[in-house]
Amino acid sequence: MKKVLLYGMTGEKMCFMHVLLNAVDLSGAGHEVRVVFEGSSVKLPPVFEQEKNPVYLKAKERGLLAGVCLACSKTLGVYDENLALGLPMLSDMSGHAGVKPYLEAGYEVISI
Repeated sequence: MKKVLLYGMTGEKMCFMHVLLNAVDLSGAGHEVRVVFEGSSVKLPPVFEQEKNPVYLKAKERGLLAGVCLACSKTLGVYDENLALGLPMLSDMSGHAGVKPYLEAGYEVISI
């Protein structure tokens, strides 16, 4: 079993869907997977929730969503929306979501 962090930066919905698809697929195969919304991807959780995206909801139900970057959520105007979704706000790296805690915990980091 591997530990994988999918660190999503892109705000392009179709690209980020592949982050979620891979997260669900790897999790289903028994791997420990976490997804971080960083950069412009922080705008996507409210969109996925509104459209009831089944892949996003499956990843959320399985506890695969580690959280959303606090600084980027504030900068891009989606802080309140993301907070209302109950997703953790990550700010361990100067207000942003860092990868160091995951590396230190033995995760392989894949940035998309």
